[in-house]
Amino acid sequence: MSKDKLYIFDTTLRDGAQTEGVDFSVEDKNKIAKILADIGIDYIEGGWPGANPIDTKFFSKPLNLKNSIFTAFGMTKKTGRSAENDPSLSSLVNASCSAVCVVGKTWDFQVKTALEIKNQDNLDNIKDTAKHIVKTGKEFLFDAEHFFDGFKSNPDYALDCLKSAYDQGARWLVLCDTNGGTLPKEIGEIVSKVTKVIPGKNLGIHAHNDTENAVANSLIAIEAGVRQIQGTINGLGERCGNANLMSIIPTLSLKKSFSEKFDININKEKLNSLTECSRLLDELLNRKPNKSLPYVGASAFSHKGGLHVSAVKKNPKTYEHIDPKLVGNHRNIIISNQAGRSNILSRLEAYGVKIDSKDKKIQKILDEVKEREFSGYSYDGADASFELLANRLLGKVPEYLKVESYDVSVSKSEKIITKANVIFLIDGQKIECFGEGNGPVNALDNAIRSNFKKVQKYYNFFSDLKLLDYKVRILNTGTEATTRVLIESTDKSGKSWFTVGVSPNIIEASFKALIDSLDYKLYKEKAPANFNE
Repeated sequence: MSKDKLYIFDTTLRDGAQTEGVDFSVEDKNKIAKILADIGIDYIEGGWPGANPIDTKFFSKPLNLKNSIFTAFGMTKKTGRSAENDPSLSSLVNASCSAVCVVGKTWDFQVKTALEIKNQDNLDNIKDTAKHIVKTGKEFLFDAEHFFDGFKSNPDYALDCLKSAYDQGARWLVLCDTNGGTLPKEIGEIVSKVTKVIPGKNLGIHAHNDTENAVANSLIAIEAGVRQIQGTINGLGERCGNANLMSIIPTLSLKKSFSEKFDININKEKLNSLTECSRLLDELLNRKPNKSLPYVGASAFSHKGGLHVSAVKKNPKTYEHIDPKLVGNHRNIIISNQAGRSNILSRLEAYGVKIDSKDKKIQKILDEVKEREFSGYSYDGADASFELLANRLLGKVPEYLKVESYDVSVSKSEKIITKANVIFLIDGQKIECFGEGNGPVNALDNAIRSNFKKVQKYYNFFSDLKLLDYKVRILNTGTEATTRVLIESTDKSGKSWFTVGVSPNIIEASFKALIDSLDYKLYKEKAPANFNE
């Protein structure tokens, strides 16, 4: 049986740029476009040339996007002006791209209240715009804004809007659920009716996520007949976002109900780039990745309960619907007070530690974890601290930084000054370190690392160390509440690690997490041990 071809249309660089707090530079757009092209995305919408300087510059010269079709976005011509004399359309025609996607109203209510023109005028604008763009030789896509609301209000008019573009040679008519309020059943029913007028091979779906149904709406639209799917990396977009292509693409490729009926250009060899693509976007936006994203999130294949881990080890399909490696992700065994011996063994295996499953030290590590979590520790998100703890109990981690004492003071005159003083015992010698900083943790960090020139043994190991994040959680109420501190660190490797500290005193909790971070850096770089007499 022959398969129907599906086309993927990415709008991250335009729709995604409408997200609150998101501003792409030209360099950002180039990086994102390149990885999308490498994956095999059919259409890459770059933005709106003429609307702002960044998009205009981005479209000023052709991009090498392999087989991806570089697409510009714009709007239909204005009433009272010919398509040939519309400045907005001129920017699209002159842009260095081979396709143009133009948005137009298809809801009679919007035509009346937003455009303040007659229904026929809107149809003429769509018709003339399509005719003009097609005549230039560029592929034309009509983005039918508010289509589903328009169809429910006045189906005949909504369809007339589509036909105005289709009859002039539009390649794609994209049905937009612009406010994200249409539910899957309605999407399927409406798309099925549209396919009786417009061939499904010319229809696309553009779903917003305001009811958390954008992916479901996209999939059911495919079943109902559309053959182009629009969305963004990680579901980026205004309000609640757009359909998440990082979920849609692997679903189409790996789930038999779709893969047996449809073909997409993104073959399985390219799927393992999806996690990298997802995290590149977050890196460019300087924000923490959403761990809970399906397929590509850090928690997508995480297992916490001991019984779950045992089952996964015997048969991964028990709790994993696909092999994580197919999308470039990996299995993550969580260590917590719900963990069993299987969790400990799996994690140690991941660290390259070989140990007999019947070794009594496994139970010792498990008991230690549960006892520490009872006092407030959590190794759920602190892998580095757990790796140190386990390997210390196995006798595999030498002593590095032996702390004799430390002191932190905060004073204020014209400004707040935080000072820290730390005394280490290194190879039998006392090393005193001083530092100032923006708060106690920064002062302690500066005291330790900026003064370690005195200790050549370890100083070079810390030259590329950076603290990325610092989080505090109060575990119970009252002035004597227990505090948990989580610190994220990184180095030139580009990989980050998390360490945890717990104490009724926030400074002590911070110091424990900080020392763990430094010890982990020394451990992973195989630094020499500290020999104290």
